[in-house]
Amino acid sequence: MMSVQDLDCLAGPGESARPLRVLRPGACEAFLSSLPSSQAQYLRQVGFTGAAQQFALIPGPEGVAGAVVGLGEDRGPYAFGGLAAQLPKDSIWKLERGDYDAATALLGFCLGAYQYRGAGKQGQRLARLQPPAGCDWALTEAATIWSVRDLINTPANLLGPAELAEAVIRCARTNDARVEQVNGTELERSYPAIAAVGAGSERAPHVVTLRWTGSRAGVNAPLISLCGKGVCFDTGGYDIKPSSAMLRMKKDMGGAACILGIAHLVMQADLPVRLAVRIGCVENSISGRAMRPQDVIRTRCGLSVEIGDTDAEGRLVLCDLLSEAVEENPALLLDCATLTGAARVALGPELPAFFCNHEGWAQVLSQAGQRTYDPLWRLPLWEGYDSWLNSPVADMNNVSSKPYAGAIIAALFLRRFVPLSVAWAHIDLFAWNEATQPGRPEGGEAQAVRAVFAALRLAAENAFVIAPIPDQNSEVT
Repeated sequence: MMSVQDLDCLAGPGESARPLRVLRPGACEAFLSSLPSSQAQYLRQVGFTGAAQQFALIPGPEGVAGAVVGLGEDRGPYAFGGLAAQLPKDSIWKLERGDYDAATALLGFCLGAYQYRGAGKQGQRLARLQPPAGCDWALTEAATIWSVRDLINTPANLLGPAELAEAVIRCARTNDARVEQVNGTELERSYPAIAAVGAGSERAPHVVTLRWTGSRAGVNAPLISLCGKGVCFDTGGYDIKPSSAMLRMKKDMGGAACILGIAHLVMQADLPVRLAVRIGCVENSISGRAMRPQDVIRTRCGLSVEIGDTDAEGRLVLCDLLSEAVEENPALLLDCATLTGAARVALGPELPAFFCNHEGWAQVLSQAGQRTYDPLWRLPLWEGYDSWLNSPVADMNNVSSKPYAGAIIAALFLRRFVPLSVAWAHIDLFAWNEATQPGRPEGGEAQAVRAVFAALRLAAENAFVIAPIPDQNSEVT
């Protein structure tokens, strides 16, 4: 993953910097009164009141003397997300004291300064910020998110299954983790559903497993198991996507990228846990070897699946990874995937859906998303729809014939590979910003990374005592 040193939006402490003042509406008038009358009058005339996302340069005798940004009541990082582009190019700034959290401000500035340069395009020259003292973790988070975005933004001709596998290996090396890679005939034996998804591509599938133990974790420390869908390009297979739907399919490995981001943060924070990460790296293509509609394939755990739709391949990748993960009885099993368009229809592109079979973990994840401004929204594992996956020729179909509840159906499919004894969460995310907003440039996005890490850190601090929420209908004693 990217290091803090790669954040080119930062300036050194010895460089000359202009002051950047951060204001809320209640403090605005006092600040204006402290300025020379010409500067105060200018800010009043341009209508600066400290409202959210307001920005103004402060004129001085030699040009720009400083700048002000309004927060309104916003306490999140995106309040600072537009600054790198709003401030003059090549300028250097330092944050003045104010009613805000310095680490949050630094994170937001860095998130907004991201530019993808992996395919050789030169980025714009943006403003730089001197990091406030004591904000090292915000820089770690920012560098991690830049890395996740880079992976998702990389064109599919430059990031196939082998290259994604290499990215997992680099992450393992950075964090002194153990790693093993499976491909070829061994992959066909151990991960038959993943092999079926990748059979149509000239670029063979890989499964990479990363293992790590924190310095404070004993042999019986909680095991966190993370699984990621790494479909490097998805044509839809024989159920081919329309061209408009294929335009963003380089991002279909977004779940794997986000899982890598979560894992990197866990390792960088040295949480007292054991960590197992499984990434299925594969391409869903069309050829004479590709799986067909109504084929029946086997899975790692022995269940058979009828292929109702070759474009519902992500759940086939995950089911083999989940089956292997549950063999180790983890304290939490979590997967991320750009799995269904139905989740986007239900919640839109900015709000990932998640499903969870454990009420305590569901609450922890929801609250972590709110605290980190990295939201998640829970959808139900609705039992009434489970029979929609029935097949006359196999243990199950990979889709329902009904045109409803697609995200729920996908989650119910995955649930069949996870026993009730294992706490499990499934995140169905978009991993993409359709248009640039403050702190969220158009392109690949590291959704749920900060939220899941915050939940894991909180659980580790509480020795992983995650009590289920009592049923409202049960007796309280």
